[in-house]
Amino acid sequence: MPEGDTVLQTAKRLDTALAGHVLTRSDLRVPRFALADLTGRTVLDVTARGKHLLTRIEDGLTLHSHLRMDGAWRVYGPGERWRGGPDHQIRAVLGTAERTAVGYRLPVLELLRTKDEEQVVGHLGPDLLGPGWDPDTALRNLLAEPGRPLGEALLDQRNLAGIGNVYKCELCFMARVTPWLPVGELALPLATRLVSTAKQLLEANRDRPDRTTTGPTAAYGRGRTHERLFVYGRGRRPCLRCRTPIRKADQDYRPTYWCPRCQSGPTA
Repeated sequence: MPEGDTVLQTAKRLDTALAGHVLTRSDLRVPRFALADLTGRTVLDVTARGKHLLTRIEDGLTLHSHLRMDGAWRVYGPGERWRGGPDHQIRAVLGTAERTAVGYRLPVLELLRTKDEEQVVGHLGPDLLGPGWDPDTALRNLLAEPGRPLGEALLDQRNLAGIGNVYKCELCFMARVTPWLPVGELALPLATRLVSTAKQLLEANRDRPDRTTTGPTAAYGRGRTHERLFVYGRGRRPCLRCRTPIRKADQDYRPTYWCPRCQSGPTA
């Protein structure tokens, strides 16, 4: 599931493959931009902003994409078979003389002026993996609606950008509260620690192929590296702390996992 760390890794792969090279192939398979031709232009850079990808191209253009639940960019060499899915799922192809980037199942794909990027990412809160990270602003944003469930507040990219459903569940477990707890009931020291832990976890996983929250880098972890996650995806399996079966329910249409013994607060 693409989250801030996954999107950053994707941006790095695309930047390595495309930046500084002239596009020899351009195919945007969305009706609004199907006639756009980027061939002959040089890719300047590819950067992540929260869960958004910005591919900047000379002449002041940016290709904006978002992976959401199952979108993906894959990079292939000359003659290499494309393996990211069937052809009808391809939404974008950007090729150079040496590499081809193929975007599969992209729910958001749009071409805009680079000067207008803020129109698509300006609403985002502080980026957990970005150079402008501001923990104080992130904390204020998170606590701005006291009656809002913590899980929903963590997922709202306007509060802090980069957290997805996996980290939502893991962070709530580490804070020992349920995702349905109103944020206004969080003690300020705990809320502050939760924000810093979110930053710590995403930083620790920014270069890992397999995301983990249970290793020694986790603020609440115990070094149980044989299990990569505390609760996410572990429904009915024993909690790593207390051995109580992990529960699963939907929160805002997303599968949500928690330990009924280790985590206090309301549940679904």
